[in-house]
Amino acid sequence: MGQDSEMQADADTHLDSLAAEAAELVGGADAIVVAAGAGMGVDSGLPDFRGTEGFWKSYPALARSGIDFHAIASPKSFARDPRLAWGFYGHRLALYRATVPHEGFSILRDWGTRTLHGCAVFTSNIDGQFQRAGFDAARIHECHGSIHHLQCTRPCCAEIWPADGFEPEVDEDACQLRNAPPLCPHCGALARPNVLMFGDWDWIEDRAAQQQRTLENWLDRVERPVVIEIGAGTAIPSVRHFMHDTLLKRNGRVIRINPRDATAPTKRDIAMACGARRALRAIDAFLR
Repeated sequence: MGQDSEMQADADTHLDSLAAEAAELVGGADAIVVAAGAGMGVDSGLPDFRGTEGFWKSYPALARSGIDFHAIASPKSFARDPRLAWGFYGHRLALYRATVPHEGFSILRDWGTRTLHGCAVFTSNIDGQFQRAGFDAARIHECHGSIHHLQCTRPCCAEIWPADGFEPEVDEDACQLRNAPPLCPHCGALARPNVLMFGDWDWIEDRAAQQQRTLENWLDRVERPVVIEIGAGTAIPSVRHFMHDTLLKRNGRVIRINPRDATAPTKRDIAMACGARRALRAIDAFLR
């Protein structure tokens, strides 16, 4: 056996050891709380926009114009160039609609069915992948909103409506929307995704706020949660703040899954330095 093979074998053994410990935590939980960042969708083929170069690789038209993620993911982009803004968000909307959630989603959903209180989700992702994977929509808090819902750009009112009737046609080479953009049904102004953008003072948070209240009411009944934190970064630490606050109020434990930041929050918790699907498969093997 070569040195590389030995190192890989050691890494696999270490992962199995952590997975066995994690399985014990999952088996003793009265609820599963999934706290997911952008890394959750990577195994489904979704980009996580890590760094400017990674973002521009996904959107070369924006790279040619020197437009970074912060600039396009802004309400100002809809005022400045609506077809470019909807070219970006329309492409993402079509991508998320077409993406099949990876196996790790169903593993988490199955774990929830084995606990007293089931499973709930807190996510900074706007992609709707948890709903697509069959999770109970009433127990999902999308703290940054959802690309599958729209609002008025003005906004003329506080209404939020589904984007189901909008089928974007995007020129990917130019990142431009070809067909008509969605409009507000009340005033006829341009509509935008109901997502929290950078420098966004017009985001209508009513839907997300209701999701938050529902999740907090559910958590009030939970006594021994296990928080499965997956792919959550520190640049915009919404998921990590939620995880920390959840544990402060309850006798919870954390299983952190992150290939780049595999430091456990406390000595009582577990951190696995790998992707979501691999880690969840490894844990699940000890629960069969």
